[in-house]
Amino acid sequence: MATIHLLVASLLILANVSFLEASFSPSLIVDLAKIVMDSYCSPEKLVGMKEAIEAASSNTKVLNIPDSESLASVLSGGVQTTISDPRLRVTYEPNYVPAVLPQIPSLPPDQLVAVLQTSMKLDILDGNIGYLRIDNILGEEAADKVGPLLVDLVWNKILPTSALIFDLRYTSRGDISGISYIVSYFTKAEPLIHIDTIYDRLSNTTTKLFSLPTLLGQRYSLHKPLIILTSKNTKGIAEDVAYCLQNLKRATIVGEKTAGGSIKLSKFKVGDTDFYVTVPTAKSINPITGSSWELMGVTPNVVVNAEDALATAIKIIHLRTLVPAIVEESATLILNNYAFKNAGENVAKKLKELLANGEFSMVVSTKDLETKLSAELQKISGDKFLKTTRNITSLPTMHFSPEMYTDLIKVSFHTDVFENNIGYLRFDMFGDFEEVKPIAQIIVENVWKKVVNTNAMIIDLRKNLGGSTTAIAGFCSYFFDGDKQILLDKLYERPSGTTTELLTLSELTGTRYGSRKSLIILTSKATSGAAEEFIYIMKKLGRAMIVGENTAGASHPPKVFHVGQSDIFLSIPTVCSDTATGPAWEGTGITPHIPTSSDAALEVAKGILNKHITGQE
Repeated sequence: MATIHLLVASLLILANVSFLEASFSPSLIVDLAKIVMDSYCSPEKLVGMKEAIEAASSNTKVLNIPDSESLASVLSGGVQTTISDPRLRVTYEPNYVPAVLPQIPSLPPDQLVAVLQTSMKLDILDGNIGYLRIDNILGEEAADKVGPLLVDLVWNKILPTSALIFDLRYTSRGDISGISYIVSYFTKAEPLIHIDTIYDRLSNTTTKLFSLPTLLGQRYSLHKPLIILTSKNTKGIAEDVAYCLQNLKRATIVGEKTAGGSIKLSKFKVGDTDFYVTVPTAKSINPITGSSWELMGVTPNVVVNAEDALATAIKIIHLRTLVPAIVEESATLILNNYAFKNAGENVAKKLKELLANGEFSMVVSTKDLETKLSAELQKISGDKFLKTTRNITSLPTMHFSPEMYTDLIKVSFHTDVFENNIGYLRFDMFGDFEEVKPIAQIIVENVWKKVVNTNAMIIDLRKNLGGSTTAIAGFCSYFFDGDKQILLDKLYERPSGTTTELLTLSELTGTRYGSRKSLIILTSKATSGAAEEFIYIMKKLGRAMIVGENTAGASHPPKVFHVGQSDIFLSIPTVCSDTATGPAWEGTGITPHIPTSSDAALEVAKGILNKHITGQE
């Protein structure tokens, strides 16, 4: 009630400006308001308008406006602002002649073709890409007259193409009945699809639009790419067609956001005057989104300037021609290299099924493909390390002086000696064995000697994110005696199908800590990769107590594989701990002996060791 009263009141106020010349009766306002009330497509926004009109009709003030065009402009602004709909428009047209919808002329076929060609353009682009521009969407009645001709001269040339670019950048006219007609050529014959719902205020009817079961000519293959080009000038029925096909996930929209027009605009004469009001008298509600493109416009999947839309569409189509080979090659790489053979077979199978079902058919860029591929790989495998990745080229070898190495080591390692001679060692990354070997003596001198002679040790891996596993055997060896070689783990490598024994080393740089002194390892949910392999070994062999949180459940360092000739790279874990003797840590993490929050883990560990060293129960 308040909103509609505001409509009439604001119109009166906006129009009641003090000018000196022409004047108009308030009945103009009342007649205008009645038209809006009786015909506007969203009556729920007009509740209470009748009462507001009755109140306004008793207003005898004269509208003082210098000219009719100015009054029309003022009235337009008032009604648009009040109802929040810029499609409502008041005009002053003393010579107005109602528009007559163009009819298909009765001409010989060759002349009729010439007429039709003025509103459409057909081309076959490089790569067998069809291009069809339509500036006026024909309704069913018109299509019945020229349909066979259009099929022969236009559609049959499009059918053999590998992809279609449907250009609606210049389309501002069309018939509602043409929506189902066009959409049906890009959908299945059965089952019928509910593609749109149209509410017509003038007839107070709601019509559901469905795809058509039969058509002239064949349907365009569902497996072929369909790109629709749009611009800010794409209006009305063209917007509906684009919105329907976009939400059916049958078409990718490329270009500019559309005009946000109306499914139907009607023009009414206001009383016995030369003023006219244009009103949206019908509205579209999409059954998939529950909303409409009207007012808001259709937002493209890929937003580019209208003049760049065609070139962008061609790039997208070229990418999509490569997608099947990329996905197939990805499946093969995983099948042959993923550390977990059975899981790899399942991932490869499911990936091919997704490809066959069109799950990758809507990608619009290499980045989009990478994101989609990663998401599907991780969803199928449950492995967050099986994914697409960047191509990380080898960094140039850095040459450091002994002094520089010393400074680097001091920053990378943290040591301390607590009460009761309890050693503390923290480092946050495992280094590659070949890189660590030349500086092993520097590490011993600046790190290891500070903690090797303690009564017990705490190794803090709460922030250790992994790294290379090549130094695991050597690091483990410091915590065992050198009189015999110990089997630490068996590692299975999928690409070669071989299993390698990980053994303690007989020779080490510096002094061993040995197997007799107490050792506690601190963990958190961030502890991953190589750190987990070390913890797994030490727990399995009973050499250390684990305190903290369940670890990340990562993997041995993955390898990077180039997918064919594309710009896509896969990160694939290729090595795993042999599970013949029991479950490993990959994917599940390691459960600590003493669960506690990572923040409390150090104090818990110190308490345990202090009691042990002082002989307390």
